[in-house]
Amino acid sequence: MDPVTVVVDVAGVRRELVAPVDEHPMVWHDLHRTLGVGTEVEVSVPVRGEPLPYPWTDLAVGAGFEVDPHEAGPSAEEGRRRLRLRTARTLADTVGPGMRLLVCGLNPSLHAADAGLGFVTASNRFWPAARRAGIVSADRDPVNALRSDGVGMTDIVKRATPRAAELSADEYRTGLQRLDRLCAWTCPRAVVMVGLAGWRAAADRSARPGRQPGRLGERPVYVMPSTSGLNARTSLDELAEHLRRAASG
Repeated sequence: MDPVTVVVDVAGVRRELVAPVDEHPMVWHDLHRTLGVGTEVEVSVPVRGEPLPYPWTDLAVGAGFEVDPHEAGPSAEEGRRRLRLRTARTLADTVGPGMRLLVCGLNPSLHAADAGLGFVTASNRFWPAARRAGIVSADRDPVNALRSDGVGMTDIVKRATPRAAELSADEYRTGLQRLDRLCAWTCPRAVVMVGLAGWRAAADRSARPGRQPGRLGERPVYVMPSTSGLNARTSLDELAEHLRRAASG
């Protein structure tokens, strides 16, 4: 697969990000981690021949950047487009082709965004449940989960908040549209929604835990209860069983 070049300009310092198309989500993930929140970034992306089968703006949002819609247009270089971005206080997706499971949280908490790790609080049981289910081989390591276990991670809404209850139905709907395009491109074997609120708000108000009739990018969707410590009704064993079922496709 031919490499695709993205030119990044931060405060007048230019560099090139060169990688095959399928690797760009993780290349941009690494870029987000190197920049402070609020850093302004200008990128020049190729558009001739549609080298990315997924909108560049989607990739930027998933990688943790806010896109300025008023600062996008043709680049000085022929066949390229310019985007103006700002590093957001959020988590960057860890996604790529060949995932056996794509894990979708509702949105990052502020603690998770600042730590650079989803489900980070001590009371959240996602990582213990994922280890017990046998779907990840290392604790609290989303990059290893992707590279070694084929488990990717994203969020329906990228905006970080103190509580998911602050999100609107419109945000969930917009987020699911992005996820639909992401799944159509990366083709994970299955998708699991951790928490019912997002799927209920944007897809099916009566959804219950389990496999759903709706799909994302034609991939099967499983909805499971929240792993938050606030959800004391669901035991760790039950959460692990939901993750095992979701991963079974």
